[in-house]
Amino acid sequence: MNERIRAREVRLIDENGEMIGVMPPLRALDIAHERNLDLVEVSPNAVPPVCKLMDYGKFKYEQAKKENEARKNQKTTTLKEIRLHPRTDEHDIGWMTRKIQEFLAEGDKVKVSVQFRGAEMRHPEIGRKLLEGIAEALKGSAIIERTPMMEGRIMSMFVSRVPGTESPKKQASPSTVTSKRLEASSTAQNGATTPAPVPTPENVNATSTPKEN
Repeated sequence: MNERIRAREVRLIDENGEMIGVMPPLRALDIAHERNLDLVEVSPNAVPPVCKLMDYGKFKYEQAKKENEARKNQKTTTLKEIRLHPRTDEHDIGWMTRKIQEFLAEGDKVKVSVQFRGAEMRHPEIGRKLLEGIAEALKGSAIIERTPMMEGRIMSMFVSRVPGTESPKKQASPSTVTSKRLEASSTAQNGATTPAPVPTPENVNATSTPKEN
């Protein structure tokens, strides 16, 4: 830029994009000074190199402004997780399905997992049936990016919002969430199953405690 340009001659373009011609860089720099502008090398690999007259400070400011606007408009997608178990009861499954819909409405992707323990590993079809049931409940509002797949002791699938659909975002809670995993447990009280109070998390883990006889 300006005095740093070392080429023997340059092709000069004015501030309006009009071609001025080929000349030594000192002559191009004189023209830039006359117009109170900078001489900026825009195509150094051309023969001869192409230089343009511009207000470089203003150019950098406008460029930074455009980049900031682009970052503001950029949508950030977060991968949330819902974790269940083969014995998770229907009440918790329904509650977790609604949480998945909330996450999708916020533009996030969701990993829905079933974790197997001990003898539960002998019946992976239970976890598959559970995930397929959730996928059926989400039909129309979500697409299955990856069908249920077993990895070690965990079977999982990935879901995301149907492209082109816009749902109102859930209003943020006034309280600050510090936990990244939410556990929804159910215990038997007087023969009824009652869900424990829960915060809003990034990761959601649903467990179910067997009822007492």
